[in-house]
Amino acid sequence: RLFEQFIDDDVCVNLNGEPFSELITSFNGRLVRAMTHNQQQYVEAIESNTVIVARGPAGTGKTYLATALAIKALKEKRVSRVILSRPVVEAGESLGYLPGDIQEKVDPHFRPLYDCLQEFIGMGKFEQFVRQGIIEITPLAYMRGRTFNEAFVVLDEAQNTTLPQMRMILTRLGYGSKLVITGDHTQIDLPRPGDSSLLKLRDIIGSVESVSFIDLCGKDVIRHEVVRRIIDAFDTYQMRE
Repeated sequence: RLFEQFIDDDVCVNLNGEPFSELITSFNGRLVRAMTHNQQQYVEAIESNTVIVARGPAGTGKTYLATALAIKALKEKRVSRVILSRPVVEAGESLGYLPGDIQEKVDPHFRPLYDCLQEFIGMGKFEQFVRQGIIEITPLAYMRGRTFNEAFVVLDEAQNTTLPQMRMILTRLGYGSKLVITGDHTQIDLPRPGDSSLLKLRDIIGSVESVSFIDLCGKDVIRHEVVRRIIDAFDTYQMRE
């Protein structure tokens, strides 16, 4: 249980000393729940808002929890499909020079999302849902011109989106849909980091009704303790720059 292995005993409980509520059960029977108070706030924000923006370093459960709640919503028939997307910055969102069809081109980039989904529903069900269009994993560039009704949409790696790209995805939402935007503002891969929409989004839509912003930090990292210390060390170094 790697998600629980390195967490202090009193972290994954609420103010009454009770464990945070179970979200779903993984394909292998493991209970999935928030493990820190910030993660619990994130879960509650997703449940009660239409657009949720989560910022934080790697390992804080941004994508993991969003994907878990997407599958939960699908199983409870609150949505009819799950759409996961990322900006393909490494390939400049121009994938033509890479070998293979579109799926083969983006597969390595989307592997973390595949891993999450397969953990929650298993390989067989995952492949079946992809074939049926119930689960869709697609580069952000391919979202243009579409409208998503009754969909749970997760935009991952949002630190690598520009404002026009962010506006495009925000305006894709139709009836009965939800959008979770996740990103790490310390790992921007854009040619000009200042162009990242994640740095400006709170100022633009922070006051909009049913939009929620959640900030996760080093204490929310659900990985080996050394990872937390490394993140803290990087943060300290960057503050001295």
